[in-house]
Amino acid sequence: MVNLMERVLVTGGAGYKGCVLVPKLLNAGYAVVVYDMMLFGSEGLQPHPNLEIVEGDIRDTASYASAVHGCDYVIHMACISNDPSFELDADLGKTINYDCFEPLVIASKQAGVRRFVYVSTSSVYGVSEAPDVTEEHPLIPLTGYNKYKGLCEPILLRHGSPGFVPVILRPATVCGYSPRMRFDLTVNILTNHAVNRGVITVFGGTQKRPNIHIDDITGLYVRALEFPDESVAGEIFNAGYENHTVSQLAEMTKSIVEREFPDKEPIRIETTSTNDNRSYHVSSRKIAEKLGYAPRHTIEDAVRDLCCAFKAGKFTDSLTNEDYVNVKTVRKLGLR
Repeated sequence: MVNLMERVLVTGGAGYKGCVLVPKLLNAGYAVVVYDMMLFGSEGLQPHPNLEIVEGDIRDTASYASAVHGCDYVIHMACISNDPSFELDADLGKTINYDCFEPLVIASKQAGVRRFVYVSTSSVYGVSEAPDVTEEHPLIPLTGYNKYKGLCEPILLRHGSPGFVPVILRPATVCGYSPRMRFDLTVNILTNHAVNRGVITVFGGTQKRPNIHIDDITGLYVRALEFPDESVAGEIFNAGYENHTVSQLAEMTKSIVEREFPDKEPIRIETTSTNDNRSYHVSSRKIAEKLGYAPRHTIEDAVRDLCCAFKAGKFTDSLTNEDYVNVKTVRKLGLR
């Protein structure tokens, strides 16, 4: 257990990953400040004596500076997440994902934050035929979302110093159950459709996509606060686990759901065209060798967890409820 005086500010802490991450941080003995616009509410977070929830916009540097005062660590996840949401309003996406990033980093450093963990994305690699895409691979973004997530990385590294340790993580696509659920992520979509439609629609299918279970990636974010400075300072780490084509993911999902819901067998797989050509096989060798980190949960585990949540009635109208789809929620709220 860590000293309770150690405080972590988590931007985007009320979101899909945040609602799994925050309890892990609290259980590890940290005091946690969640700084979030609350686009999706904060119902996924349970009250806790060491949890402070601040409704705030990362573009409001003064508000952020006040919230980060007294914090030892920052885990920065807040952004307009995924390509469709970003493309609703590219200018808005740029202001949130990029323009305010350096002021946020500077405010954190001035507040005495000792370590800043930036959650980038493995989608910065775009399309690559390399058998293993390492952290040294050139960034070839296909969208504004990918571009600006990548452009933030060198900004953070420039501000690194002995008292301010920057760490960059490039996670794969996340899958699995969260109290603030998203059904706009590949494995989660496939599972939702298999359970509730009996049909899985595959767009394209040959694209290679890395995935990682939500319990593994949020566990890594906690550990990212604890690794020695000399192991992580100024470093970039891919964080994935299993690389499969979308068609392979569909077959895996079909198999698990048919076992969990025998009455739904057979589940059909239909394939159609797509304009989403992102494809890359991410290597997570560096994080394994340098930090000894290895995920413990599989894609099949994520599908099983979602099946259990469906059986427990944890979702309301999962096929039509816009709260489960980021782009629909952002559009509905008319964010500016």
